[in-house]
Amino acid sequence: MTNPQRGAVEFRAVRKDYGAFTAIPKLDLTIEPGQLVTLLGPSGCGKTTTLRMLAGLETPTDGTIRIGGQDVTRLPANRRDVTMVFQSYALFPHMSVIDNIAYGLESDGTRPARAREMAQAGLELVGLSGLGDRLPSELSGGQQQRVAVARALVLEPQVLLLDEPLSNLDARLRRRVRTEIRELQQRLGFTAVYVTHDQDEALAVSDRIVVMKDGVVAQDGTPRELYESPASEFIADFIGEANVIDCQVLVVTGGQARVSVGGVETFLPARGVAPGPARLAVRPGAFRLSGDGQGLEGRVATAAYLGDHIEYEIETAAGPLFVIDDTSSAAVAPGSGIRLQFRGVGVALIA
Repeated sequence: MTNPQRGAVEFRAVRKDYGAFTAIPKLDLTIEPGQLVTLLGPSGCGKTTTLRMLAGLETPTDGTIRIGGQDVTRLPANRRDVTMVFQSYALFPHMSVIDNIAYGLESDGTRPARAREMAQAGLELVGLSGLGDRLPSELSGGQQQRVAVARALVLEPQVLLLDEPLSNLDARLRRRVRTEIRELQQRLGFTAVYVTHDQDEALAVSDRIVVMKDGVVAQDGTPRELYESPASEFIADFIGEANVIDCQVLVVTGGQARVSVGGVETFLPARGVAPGPARLAVRPGAFRLSGDGQGLEGRVATAAYLGDHIEYEIETAAGPLFVIDDTSSAAVAPGSGIRLQFRGVGVALIA
């Protein structure tokens, strides 16, 4: 009978101390089966420590970790039904690609002939059929990373762990390989926990993003929720770019707030913010440039044409704003007066 919890991950009141230093004060986190959840945050935020505790490479000081409903808190790494893909790939340079993939299977007791058969299936899974006899050094960086993924997947783990898996690839290759990983995860439906510090990478591959700061969860939600409705100035600044400006909440009625920004009023979801001074996070693409006399008055300080969009620095009564316009082919000249209107998406009150 199939375990309905297979692939589920639970952290309950997990704490991790290193001597007198507490890296993770208290972590409560649930990952549903079949989700790809990204742990995102700056260096030292606790995301890698969390991944290593899940892998069994670190032991929690307190709390409980469950995988597929089983308490694995004190189990060693080799007794957990997880595999990890490292940023360094960790391929054996003297072994062929097929032998690299089969190695873990044979170490677990699979017969060599069966292990090679499963390794070949793994190669086909990641689109590398015909390259099994090559050495890792004869493959590109993206191909090596796919070999590392295949080696992990043939073990059929409950959870696949990916630790900065694309950090050694150039920008163009990163985009392609992250798409391949996401497509593979969705097609096979396995649970994956992905660690990165790259916001674009997290937005592109995730069902959910868990942003960490100082060992705690700063916000947990879908990529769209975090981008369009950041819970704090830290999230607004960390997930993409945002203009964080002062505003005044005039009235709150039925969950909607009437907000004044630089003398211009707009209506926004209140999100628990009470009347009075507040802060507003506005994405650069959430402004509409207008010349009809309506909106926040400003003056263009700089304009840069970047092919598919124009970037502006605009001085306003609310402060300097970074604005992206992807609707016009001709830039407004520096020194020109302009009006800015809110498009309605990408504008959020923050605590």
